[in-house]
Amino acid sequence: MRPMNLLILMSDQHNKKMTGCYGDPIVQTPNIDGLAARGVRFDAAYTCSPVCVPARAAFATGYYNHQIGFWDNADAYDGSVESWHRVAREAGREAVSIGKLHFRSSDDDYGFSEAQIPMHVIDGTGDLMGLVRDDMPVRGAAWKMEGLAGPGESSYTFYDRTITARAQVWLHDVEKRAAGRPWVLFVSLVCPHYPLTAPPEHYYRYLDDPALPMPRLRDAARRLPHPYLREYARVFNFDDHFDDDEKVRRAVAGYYGLCTFMDEQVGKVLAALDHTGLAGNTRILYTSDHGDNLGARGLWGKSTMYEEVAAVPLILAGPDIAGGRSTGVPASHVDVYQTVLDGLGLASPAAGDGGRGGRHGTSLFALAEAPETDRTVLCEYHGMGSTAGVFMCRDRRYKYVHYVDHPPQLFDLEADPDETRDLGSDPAFAPVRDRLHARLLDFCDPDEVDRRAKARQAALLQAAGGREAVIARGDLGFSPPPGIAAEFD
Repeated sequence: MRPMNLLILMSDQHNKKMTGCYGDPIVQTPNIDGLAARGVRFDAAYTCSPVCVPARAAFATGYYNHQIGFWDNADAYDGSVESWHRVAREAGREAVSIGKLHFRSSDDDYGFSEAQIPMHVIDGTGDLMGLVRDDMPVRGAAWKMEGLAGPGESSYTFYDRTITARAQVWLHDVEKRAAGRPWVLFVSLVCPHYPLTAPPEHYYRYLDDPALPMPRLRDAARRLPHPYLREYARVFNFDDHFDDDEKVRRAVAGYYGLCTFMDEQVGKVLAALDHTGLAGNTRILYTSDHGDNLGARGLWGKSTMYEEVAAVPLILAGPDIAGGRSTGVPASHVDVYQTVLDGLGLASPAAGDGGRGGRHGTSLFALAEAPETDRTVLCEYHGMGSTAGVFMCRDRRYKYVHYVDHPPQLFDLEADPDETRDLGSDPAFAPVRDRLHARLLDFCDPDEVDRRAKARQAALLQAAGGREAVIARGDLGFSPPPGIAAEFD
């Protein structure tokens, strides 16, 4: 490939179904849709973990979480594992981040040439309540999901406006510093992550739209019963606060409004790229760290393996990428590491990987051109609201979910894209389950990984003062952005 600049745009908790290019008829996301129209849309792309902190550690390093640790929202990336940004910086390239990182703290070196206004986990420790994996307490801040849904501004919308402004400035100034060498800019927005407080011009366009959809399977009688989902819904009891349709409608309008607000920020960054003349030599990657349940099946937030959460939008565009295409080849955030190196014209470091078993990622540039393939990708979860590890394997057609302490799930995403029929115990699908379970074992031993994660979490819990101390500290709800008053905490 001819080396070029690379602009990575990441949102936070963007359910890909709430994007025009992925089929939503209501939401207005013209800038992301425009990227898809002139690029490649990946229709089977997944986060490595359906929650912020471990997802971002895997995104940075190109390793699955069981290979590196960084298990949950209280175990943040500390720079100790090589990242794509470090490789780029050490090769003499500008590798700059602007916005949310959700790493440990600004005291660590993560490999960026510069990290502007980074948001990290609070106090360098993050969400300590997630370390409690047995006799889990109900989260006390669940009311915020419903209570803050509505029109207005939040600390997160202010933060995203600042991130966008800084990205525009950086693009106007970069040629003074890059010395003609390709650079990578990581612009990391925080919307549409809750609070579901959307700027009024975006909120009301959806609240007043009679076609605004209500969450799927909101009727409890239509939901698929599963013990993991009951556990999660008990601990994160968001739905207890959505006790009438008006409250649900406000939340959906808030989320849709934030999706459009986020897309607006994406558009401003892309306009700066055009205005500076950099578009002709810059490839663009858009994705999100994970999705959001947004009330489907009575669930809110993240932490499940349903498509609303584990699947992510993933779009690749650029002057040498044939546009208007989509691919069903399974993709993962572990693929970003090799994508960055290929795009910048850099070789993978020759040093060993510390016994981690090697990176499983493949350059997205190659996957975009791949024919039919039997590739399988992994997603795993070891955090808040779960008593044991959860592992998901996805091939082109099926999604297999393995629970260490609960029965498995299986979905035929070709015949049942909304995951309304669980084939996890259907004898007719035993060969599919066996095949995908064998693929899981190729990645890792789930029982061993679960023991290792819990041992790390137990040590962190003890260091934090134990179960009662972290419960007394409370549920954070969401992390405050840097330099902006967290007025809703």
